[in-house]
Amino acid sequence: MADELNITVNGRAWPVSASPDTPLLYVLSNELRLHGPKFGCGLAQCGSCSVLADGVEIRSCVTPVAAVVGKSVTTLEGLAAWYAERKNLAPPPALHPLQQAFIDEQAPHCGYCSSGMIIKASELLAQNPRPSETQIRQAMNGHLCRCGTYPRVMKAIQLASRVMAGETP
Repeated sequence: MADELNITVNGRAWPVSASPDTPLLYVLSNELRLHGPKFGCGLAQCGSCSVLADGVEIRSCVTPVAAVVGKSVTTLEGLAAWYAERKNLAPPPALHPLQQAFIDEQAPHCGYCSSGMIIKASELLAQNPRPSETQIRQAMNGHLCRCGTYPRVMKAIQLASRVMAGETP
């Protein structure tokens, strides 16, 4: 039986009609038409479905929608605005520095994992603006890339870290 739930996604309140145990990913994709988070494994093992809930990465394929009521959910589509809010930037940039760095370093190949990797890396850089290579590897552990672009992902995160620190790339 569907309930009327109110969730906040990308800074906007949304009334959704779903059973409280419906995976958040299904609500994001089917009701809100947000396609940044992807269905990968359905077991929270690959990271393709990652979103931020109050700034912390969660796997939306196994998180019931009721678990995010009262929290602020950020998907890839809202990441630039989330960054701008944290940095007091107005207007927000078109892309989060990580999104731009992934483009600049040509990190995505098929692009399936990119959303989840960018989400996780944004959480990392919010907590640790200048992570070491080891810290990046530890943070990104559990995010699987079918195409094997890990070296480019590493470079993109390092580039974004420098850009966010105000260094010229």
